[in-house]
Amino acid sequence: MTVIGGGHMLARGLAAARHMRWLLMCVLALHVVFAQAEPLATGGKWYQLADEPVMAGDLRGDAGLHPVTRPASTGGHFVYKAAFDLPEDGRYVLDFSNSSVIGRFTHHVYDAAGNEVATLEGGIQSRIVNPYMLRHGRDLALPAGRYELVSELNSPFFLAHPEPYITTAQEYQQSIKASNAMVLICYGAMLILMIYYAALGFVRKQVTDYMYALFIFGNLFYNGTALLILPDLAGMHWFYLISYPILFSNIAYVFFVIYLLDMRRYPTSKLYQLGRWILVVLLLFIPAALILPNWSLEFDRYGVGLIMLYGLVAGSIKAWRGNLIAKYYLVAILAFFLIGSYSITNTQVHGSQTFYIEHFGMLAVTVEMVLLALVLARQFALLHNEKEYALTLSQHHLQIAHTDALTGLPNRYALDQELDMLPPEGVLVFIDIDGLKYYNDNFGHKRGDELLCGFARAVHDAIRDVGILHRIGGDEFAITSPQGHVQLLEARLQSAMRALHTQGFEFSGMSYGIAHAMESQDGNVLKYLADTRMYAHKRERQRGVLQYPRKTTTSI
Repeated sequence: MTVIGGGHMLARGLAAARHMRWLLMCVLALHVVFAQAEPLATGGKWYQLADEPVMAGDLRGDAGLHPVTRPASTGGHFVYKAAFDLPEDGRYVLDFSNSSVIGRFTHHVYDAAGNEVATLEGGIQSRIVNPYMLRHGRDLALPAGRYELVSELNSPFFLAHPEPYITTAQEYQQSIKASNAMVLICYGAMLILMIYYAALGFVRKQVTDYMYALFIFGNLFYNGTALLILPDLAGMHWFYLISYPILFSNIAYVFFVIYLLDMRRYPTSKLYQLGRWILVVLLLFIPAALILPNWSLEFDRYGVGLIMLYGLVAGSIKAWRGNLIAKYYLVAILAFFLIGSYSITNTQVHGSQTFYIEHFGMLAVTVEMVLLALVLARQFALLHNEKEYALTLSQHHLQIAHTDALTGLPNRYALDQELDMLPPEGVLVFIDIDGLKYYNDNFGHKRGDELLCGFARAVHDAIRDVGILHRIGGDEFAITSPQGHVQLLEARLQSAMRALHTQGFEFSGMSYGIAHAMESQDGNVLKYLADTRMYAHKRERQRGVLQYPRKTTTSI
């Protein structure tokens, strides 16, 4: 049954991930149809500069330039050359597609006569103000004609394959709205959830919450720098904020998975040992990235692949074994794995110039964070249900502990609690049933139990508005009456006995003794007084009443 439940959850997770990918593709398709900019500078060629510096004016030639397919992911100094035609005079925007992770760039635009008509600079490492928020877009006001673009890129590393393109200003401004809105929404959600998990960790003192807060913290720096949020809004231009924080956030995520899925409880399990080996590899990435900073983003890429794969494997195995939290986590990690895999393996975004690989990475993390927040909410709900069940069970056990099993009346423990609350005007009545032994000996214990239950019902119904009936044990009962109406109690007791006689217990009777609460504040003293007076009353009745006959006798 556990395996079947895990399989259903896995199937639901796969279906949810497919729906999410389908929804994402629909959004991109709508963006392409309704808001896609038409690039004018395409089909250019890439070159890598030699070690010796090349003057800007010489970039149009081939001296010192080596043709390459695309810029290397480990960075360097590259040049892009493309010719383009502008159909009419107007205002245009020059930007990059696929990625915004660019250290520095300089665009040189030449007219048909070879004159340089525009020089545009920027990049994450540059302090030149971006005219478009969260974009490297640069404005161009050019007349119609044929032009040549020479773009110079110098960056410590690249996340994907940046490629310059030109489009009209109107189309550009419209096309960047959707992706920019997504960046702001996702970044705001990440910031809020980081604070939420950090606060939760402070309150619950759980490593799981702290580690996930650290994971989000690293992604805030990465996405904030890569997507120009921190350079544009906070003036932070240190390029390695893109790579170094992720080295630590990957480590935090492995700890998060280990603690979330409770793998530390089984230190010899293969899953736990696998997690430890992955942590060793991720820790080795840190000094390697310091020695080879141009490779730091590559170490991030491999690390993200490892943590996603580990989370998916661990979640699947734990869910298959029946771990309820793992079943919900599996949905989150599936979404993270599908979208995140695209963001770390693709170098180009096909069909869109304004959606970057970075957007998919941010979306992957945000989707997982939101789904995990739902997992956490579900975990809280389960804990609440368990608490409510435990409370109900405890109340049930408490009720059993304070209830007589045969009659259902409160027992001697409940009597002690009632005596503690008895006001000074209240009374305690001890009752002893006469005739129980007669019915047990002559008709069996079942008949004796019927006598006890019948007496309990009759007296309870008679005094319910003036007192509470308790069974102390055997044939002894007690009444607590806060109002202390002694005469009314005695009349109700006589009425109850008459009702009991009509039920076939004509040989039954009772003796009782009354103690007033004002006589003592000690409940034990009150019980002693009531018990003593009850037996005194019993002796008086026995002196004036014949003994009960044997079974064969039909009259007193």
